[in-house]
Amino acid sequence: MRKLFVLCASLALASLAASAGEWHGHLMDSMCAAKMKDKAVSHKAKCVLNCAKSGFGVVTSDGKFVKFDEMGNAKALEALKSTTREADLMVKVKGTIEGDVISVESVMIH
Repeated sequence: MRKLFVLCASLALASLAASAGEWHGHLMDSMCAAKMKDKAVSHKAKCVLNCAKSGFGVVTSDGKFVKFDEMGNAKALEALKSTTREADLMVKVKGTIEGDVISVESVMIH
């Protein structure tokens, strides 16, 4: 019984860990972020599109790469296809972060 209580309490605390927010940074695909997130400013839009199957995320100003959920991947792809920018893909992302994944509400390239 005690283990069940501890488990339920842990799950309740974990659900509180999700927090809504807004992130600014550079849009990048997951594959390239693993190798070159420090070069996000010069990362080409064509490469991001070519590596879209790996998923997307944002490289924040402190150099951390935060992945998007599946809905966020779809929204990022839509934004990427509609931009004329060839590099320096600055984005504003709104959503809720839980752990190291953002549940994306919106992605705007600016």
